[in-house]
Amino acid sequence: MSPDPAAEWLVPQQCAGRAATLPARCYVDAAFAALERDAVFGKSWQLVAHAAQVGDAGDHAVAEIACVPLVVVRGVDGALRALHNVCRHRAGPLATCDGRGARVLTCRYHGWTYALDGALRGAPGMHGAEAFDVAAIRLPQAQVAEWHGLVFAALDAAPPFEDLVAGVEARLGALAFDGYVFDRRVSYELACNWKVYVDNYLEGYHLQRVHPALARLLGGSRYRTQCAAWHVLQSSPLDPAAGPYGESGHAAEAQYWWLWPNTMLNLLPGRLQTNRVVPLDAQRCRVEFDYYYAPGTDPRTASQDREFADQVQSEDSAICEAVQRGLASGSYDRGRLNPAQEAGVFRFHELLRAAYRARFGG
Repeated sequence: MSPDPAAEWLVPQQCAGRAATLPARCYVDAAFAALERDAVFGKSWQLVAHAAQVGDAGDHAVAEIACVPLVVVRGVDGALRALHNVCRHRAGPLATCDGRGARVLTCRYHGWTYALDGALRGAPGMHGAEAFDVAAIRLPQAQVAEWHGLVFAALDAAPPFEDLVAGVEARLGALAFDGYVFDRRVSYELACNWKVYVDNYLEGYHLQRVHPALARLLGGSRYRTQCAAWHVLQSSPLDPAAGPYGESGHAAEAQYWWLWPNTMLNLLPGRLQTNRVVPLDAQRCRVEFDYYYAPGTDPRTASQDREFADQVQSEDSAICEAVQRGLASGSYDRGRLNPAQEAGVFRFHELLRAAYRARFGG
């Protein structure tokens, strides 16, 4: 069932102190998953690669946004492009996996070849086709942005990338991650709607009950949430005695950045962990964790970090799947938000409401 654009819950909330959550059906109904494909994911920036994957001419990485296949490729001119990975002949794929040093992109179906800028260069056997102009055919492009070693792409009508990350660099401080080295990707599939996972990420209200070890590391009384137009920062000083991230008692900080709609940057001293939450259907999602470390990081420290992160993710997975079952049970519709500790959830829901309204011209 599609949302009624005049529904009470779609009206902008005046403040977090009066706000209620989205209705349960937003997390359960397939109609919302279809709506969000276009209204949210088709109009937002998505994390699609890291710069080391596409450092030299012909290096490329495959991605997908809102069901549109993309190939992110470095051109011979040094420019980075996010080309539609769909041949203009009969929709075959040009790349089926990441690769290095390609001279051209060749369709795996019938062999049409494209230059690295998307222009068609060859179409085998098409010399007999009337009014067929090779020079007039090229692959569509998505928008692309390279930012501190991370590559983002957007299909259509996304806010300017500069607005998405406005103020982030000035706040990073000692946690700036330029030059960090990609280590590995770990993916988790969860039996919950993608928004359940984002809701959970955007508040520290649950730390004491769900993540006791993380709560000791962060210290709940010093946990802060700051909301901007297109992102949310959660931050806290670290207790150097409670984990592998402090240095000889020096002050250190954890920063957890959420970028609309589904990208997270988890920053601790010497470590960046990016998360991308990918919807699979109305009640399942995949979370892709990419680990980056400062050059020279002790492998034992990296191993401790991954072990700790996996423990936290296991705890999050269990609670998110339990929440999804509650949302699908029919027992619950909407609840009130904690204005102090769920300000990030409030900001996320306001952006979702705006995307839903825009979809219907409201």
